[in-house]
Amino acid sequence: MKSKNYAKFEFPAKSCNEAFARSCVAAFAAQLDPTIDELGDIKTSVSEAVTNAVVHAYPSTLGTIYLKLRILGEDTIEITVKDRGKGIEDVKMAMEPLFTTGGDDRSGMGFTIMDSFMDKMKVTSRPGKGTSVVMCRRIRAKNELE
Repeated sequence: MKSKNYAKFEFPAKSCNEAFARSCVAAFAAQLDPTIDELGDIKTSVSEAVTNAVVHAYPSTLGTIYLKLRILGEDTIEITVKDRGKGIEDVKMAMEPLFTTGGDDRSGMGFTIMDSFMDKMKVTSRPGKGTSVVMCRRIRAKNELE
């Protein structure tokens, strides 16, 4: 589907840039007039995706995170969070609730949270090449909320 609008950002894979990514997405999504709850879901999903890239993609180096935002149709935002880090050996296993490679301080719920807050989510990864998380969320029209 052709996009009506788009934006691209790239930034160092530092945890302090999670807030930057959330702000970018919130500002971009504003053109669809989301509710506070819709915006919260979107921002949380972006936080999880960016955090995964910071923690898992570049565990011993400082890499780059790529954020691509698109408006599809009249009411859908597509968000891509991509890295060129170490990749995921087994995507299916990584998407299981409570699975983590990040140690005891990680819950293993990142993909589960993203999937529950978005309408669609696709994760692709190649070991040694990186990971891409594409998420879509339809913003309901105000008359649908009544």
